Amino acid sequence: MKLSNLMTAFFIAFIFISCNDLSKDDATTDTESNAISIPFEKHTLENGLTVIFHEDKSDPVVAVALTAHVGSAREKEGKTGFAHLFEHLLFLESENLGKGGLDAMSARIGGSGANGSTSRDVTNYYQTVPKDALEKMIWAEADKLGYFINTVTEPVLAKEKQVVKNEKRQSVDNNAYGHESYVVGKNLYPEEHPYNWQVIGSLEDLQNASLQDVKDFYKDWYTPNNAVLTIAGDFDKAQALEWVKKYFGEIKRGKEVDKPSIEAVVLKDSKYLYHEDNFAQTPRLSFTWPTVPNYHEDSYALEVLGNYLSRGKKAPLNQIVVEKDRVADQAYAFNYTSELAGQFGIVARAYDGVDLDSVKRSIEKALSLFEENGISQDELDRIKTSKETDFYQGLSSVLGKGFQLTQYEILAGDAGFLAQDMKNMQAVTLEDITKVYHKYIKDSNYIMTSFVPKGQVELAVSNSQKADVEEEKIVEGAEESFDASIVAEYERSPSSFDRSIEPAYGDAPTLEIPNVYKEQLSSGIEILGIEDKEVPLIQFQLDMKGGMLFEDIDKIGVSNMLAQLMNKGTATKTPEELEDAIEKLGANITVRSSDESISINASALSRNYEEVMKIVDEILLEPRWDKEEFELIKKQTISRIQQQKASPRAIASNEFAKLIYGNQHLLAQNNLGTEQSVANITIEDLKDYYNSYFTPKLASFKIVGDVESSKVVSSLETINRNWNQKEVSLPQIQPFPELESSQVYFYDVPNAKQSILTIGNRSIPSTDNDSYNVDIINYRLGGGGFASQLTQQLREDKGYTYGVRSSFNNSPTTGTFTISSGVRSNVTYESTALIKEILSNYGSNFSEEDLEVTKSYLIKSSARAFESQGAKLRMLSNIEENDMPIDYALTRQKVVTDITLPEIKELINEYINSDKMVYLIVGDKKTQFNKLEKLGFGKPTLLN
Repeated sequence: MKLSNLMTAFFIAFIFISCNDLSKDDATTDTESNAISIPFEKHTLENGLTVIFHEDKSDPVVAVALTAHVGSAREKEGKTGFAHLFEHLLFLESENLGKGGLDAMSARIGGSGANGSTSRDVTNYYQTVPKDALEKMIWAEADKLGYFINTVTEPVLAKEKQVVKNEKRQSVDNNAYGHESYVVGKNLYPEEHPYNWQVIGSLEDLQNASLQDVKDFYKDWYTPNNAVLTIAGDFDKAQALEWVKKYFGEIKRGKEVDKPSIEAVVLKDSKYLYHEDNFAQTPRLSFTWPTVPNYHEDSYALEVLGNYLSRGKKAPLNQIVVEKDRVADQAYAFNYTSELAGQFGIVARAYDGVDLDSVKRSIEKALSLFEENGISQDELDRIKTSKETDFYQGLSSVLGKGFQLTQYEILAGDAGFLAQDMKNMQAVTLEDITKVYHKYIKDSNYIMTSFVPKGQVELAVSNSQKADVEEEKIVEGAEESFDASIVAEYERSPSSFDRSIEPAYGDAPTLEIPNVYKEQLSSGIEILGIEDKEVPLIQFQLDMKGGMLFEDIDKIGVSNMLAQLMNKGTATKTPEELEDAIEKLGANITVRSSDESISINASALSRNYEEVMKIVDEILLEPRWDKEEFELIKKQTISRIQQQKASPRAIASNEFAKLIYGNQHLLAQNNLGTEQSVANITIEDLKDYYNSYFTPKLASFKIVGDVESSKVVSSLETINRNWNQKEVSLPQIQPFPELESSQVYFYDVPNAKQSILTIGNRSIPSTDNDSYNVDIINYRLGGGGFASQLTQQLREDKGYTYGVRSSFNNSPTTGTFTISSGVRSNVTYESTALIKEILSNYGSNFSEEDLEVTKSYLIKSSARAFESQGAKLRMLSNIEENDMPIDYALTRQKVVTDITLPEIKELINEYINSDKMVYLIVGDKKTQFNKLEKLGFGKPTLLN
């Protein structure tokens, strides 16, 4: 996992109230405040550990994050990927938590799932837990920092190397354009620069890493004086500080860590490079210029520049590349900053068969347009306004607040840097944007990459040189074997108290159900809402049942194209004017389609709610029917369908639906449509759908945020009065084919570095009485992350995969049970056979311990159920879609508490049967197809 750069471009003038320790525990308070503030305390232990507290009593949860100032930039050429490797290792085991480490504990305490992320500059470990588990988390995080490294043995290291290599295959090697970042990094940064290599490292370096290499890296960087512990949420600060001192205080200080300093990158010449991409279906072009690091005075104007060049109808890249020249379905610019350097990029994904020389010329024309017209003050103000909404959304959870404090502390040197950061963004002027464009982009050298489909080198930019990309070969038996069950033997690290005793729980939080109000309007629209004043935001969705279910199977794609077209203007607003109106309010409004609905989704500053609703009125009641936009959407949709052919995961999803529902069933179709069906759709088809099936009788409005219910009801009056109340019934779902026995299917993706496994069958809809019971039985199978058998056996024991999960996915119409995973190609049969074995034995092997862990997690995790606005909105959807009571979460708690082992086994036998499933493998036929007959389900059926 990679830590995305937390947003630094906040402009609104809110101030942190900070308590900054100048020495250990000697807190002083800066009382400067404003209307909105995020209080924090900072303490420094004698061993150098920085501790940041943010108290937030709004929900009975607490987020704990341990962040080390070590990323790939601390590595050396030839020994890359170590920081990311440690992100994995630190979850597995420690001296006092034992085997399974924090992952095993997380399952018991109801945590959000212990997780981590690595960037060029930091490695982060985090989790949100019920507040009664805080001491347990502090104990566990301290074990990572002081009582971990002795548990890393040769077998543990060998297994985790396989997991990390599988992550690389999944995120890089098996994806279209996956090697683009590698090519850019190798050519943008000098060999000695620590950004020359990728965060995930190279397969060769990972394989060659010795146990001593790993221990030396840990000793150098994972020390209290190079780490920040952040705790945010509902807790007592004085008590927490005592626990932090107890568990972290005696961990020894490490070597002094100097802040890295690197000279600015200067390119002597531009470089043109190309790569034939095994997975790309269409060509892609990128430009990259070296720029400046985090918080540099020019970084703010560069961020605005990237936003302006690519966001919206007025954006030069959209005007020229996408709309006028129509050489690409998307083109965007961005400024990406890190601690030591930054880079500004422009990327355009071309249409099928378009040569990238023409895309290059089009991008150059877009930049010339910017040079000629610049950016207006109004446009600059709109970009800044949109940042306000982004700011609050980033702080809508305690984890988000904790992340931001940590980011500033490590990379800006001050957890309270937010005020200055926002001031810097607010100070950006039109002249600043012009200045950085001419300083870093205009007539400056850059790296250009052309990624083209296999066999289409002629589409690359002229005079490009072949990029140096090393592709992994699929070799049977190439991976080293290991026994992950071996228990490490080591001398325990000394401590002044017995650390093997897990701390007790604190006072258990009670589940508090948010107050829900309901209204039924005269037109038939049902309103469900929750008032939430934690942040000055609102989120809502106006849902209309139907979606693809109303479509003709020969013209699939109508509802998707209709949703897209409704985003492109109204009867009284051009697409550009609609976009302007939305952005001036700092809002996001999007019409989306799914298999079973079309919805208008919005988020905004609560003070602008009524104005946002006036725009929604227009979007819903007064479509523009813009023919030019319709033709562009059609072209872009066909390109998206082609792009899906490049993604093994998209292939697996689309093919699995056909196998489950039958080729000619509506629910088996990709709601984008096919290239042929989309080509045949006319704008009249969209109008017919809108006039025939859009009705308030099938609509509901769900809203969460800082707005009163009376204002919500009054804001819907125009829609209630003017929306045509025609009677429309949802179509009857045609019968599904019966699955009598298991069958293996294979879809060939030549030279795939991973095989995508999708295994499952049809299951129950969300309205079924057992719809929650199946989630209970799935937790220990594959729904509980590292607490699940699938993860423990395929990832932790065998190292076959980076991730595997199972789930019951359902709607009011239908449902499926699915297991999905990407496994390394040379263990395709072994992985599939192991999943079959786990499924076959799951019911008989399910134990009282499994039941206890399941109950503990599901009951305790309910404290986190409604923390964010998004979670509350999902709650409202559950209530409305499935006709559930408002307090259904309490009912579910009782179901979990009362369920017995015999009942669990009966449910497993009814809903999980390994001999009545579809086994779909998307991978390399040449090397993997024939072995699959050994599964015992006959010869696999080849689908392509």
